[in-house]
Amino acid sequence: MKKKYSIIAACIFLGLSAQSFAQLSTLCGNQRFHDYVFPTIPTPISDVIYGSNIKMDSTTQVLKLDVYQPVGDVSTNRPLVIIAHGGSFLYNTKTGPDVVPLAQDLARLGYVTASMEYRLGMTGFPLGVDSTDAGAAVMRGVQDGRAAVRFFRKNARQGGNTYGIDTNNIFFAGVSAGGFIALHIAYMDHENEFPAYVDTIAQLGLHGGVEGLSGNQGYSSKVKAIVNICGALGDTLWMHNGDTPLLSFHGTADGTVPYGYAEITLANVFPLLKVYGSSTVAMRANHQGIPNCMETWFGQGHVPETDTTAAGHRYYDSTITITRTFLEQFTCGTVNNCSYTMTPMLGIDESVINADYTVYPNPTNTQATVDLSSFAGKAMNIELYDALGRKVVNVENFKGDKYNLQRNNLPAGMYYLSLIIDGKKFSKKVIFQ
Repeated sequence: MKKKYSIIAACIFLGLSAQSFAQLSTLCGNQRFHDYVFPTIPTPISDVIYGSNIKMDSTTQVLKLDVYQPVGDVSTNRPLVIIAHGGSFLYNTKTGPDVVPLAQDLARLGYVTASMEYRLGMTGFPLGVDSTDAGAAVMRGVQDGRAAVRFFRKNARQGGNTYGIDTNNIFFAGVSAGGFIALHIAYMDHENEFPAYVDTIAQLGLHGGVEGLSGNQGYSSKVKAIVNICGALGDTLWMHNGDTPLLSFHGTADGTVPYGYAEITLANVFPLLKVYGSSTVAMRANHQGIPNCMETWFGQGHVPETDTTAAGHRYYDSTITITRTFLEQFTCGTVNNCSYTMTPMLGIDESVINADYTVYPNPTNTQATVDLSSFAGKAMNIELYDALGRKVVNVENFKGDKYNLQRNNLPAGMYYLSLIIDGKKFSKKVIFQ
């Protein structure tokens, strides 16, 4: 499902001012937000306290997040992406493999990112879990997510803006349960939308309505756009014209969080809630004129981008590339038409992607042979690019029937091999497992 819209329409929906774009445009030189212009993997500032609240067992949890910043960046007015992890609202952490790579890579693109923890647990788990229990767990996570957004606005106003945040440009992303949080922050924004089946008396830590009491009251929890990876929403009727733009990823064979409208169960045993998965959210967004993009992973299950297989690396590559492109419309004013491909935007021309040469084995672990016999010994340049368009191999004026492509220390994932011969470029995809 592809949704096209112009940047003019996006500006109207978002209420962006010329000044807001002007502030960001000063950061967009040198391909910031498009390429890894800060290539060093950042070390986070760990366990930053952003709030506290009562858990379902009546104890109080101090809420923390990890902040990742572009290494070597001197800017002090940068967009922020807050990321919430998955784990069925029962487990996982802010340092989990579903969120840390996203936080690191978005920081390498030039964003400040924050991986947040939130209150976990259901009082009836593992026996007796019902919609009241599950709904309460979701709402605690949503209230904590809103508190995290407010924390950065409060810090910018009262704390000296420790992390150099442009508070007009805060985004929220989430994986699985974190996707639930992102969607509810975007669209459950009125008190009469707080689910009636959530018991705010018997279930602890739920006071304060949709905003909650997890900290930093008095500041806005609005975000500019969200990224939802395999999450769901309690009710699409909460979505209205002019609401928050969104990007969604979801597999059609997801057995954990439904792709469409269906009942979600815990461990395939306990019926919990009927929810609206990403495809139905996208349909409602289209109907209401909410700027959105939907990337469907046909035949895939839950969060395939977290797999450590070669296929998982490909889905991760597409996730970070599509997210990069989606966010660029807000950071740099680019036009977004949702017509994404895996092709990087820098240095790759796939117009002759099926050129008459072979690469084998492909996928490969350590090296691959490039059969160049069809080019009759012509001189060529050989280039290899990663998924975001960064050139990682460059060989000039090569002549021969075969070229041995070495992986060396390249991480697993999808790459693009290009041969430049007589001014023409011939490209193929290469996968390192």
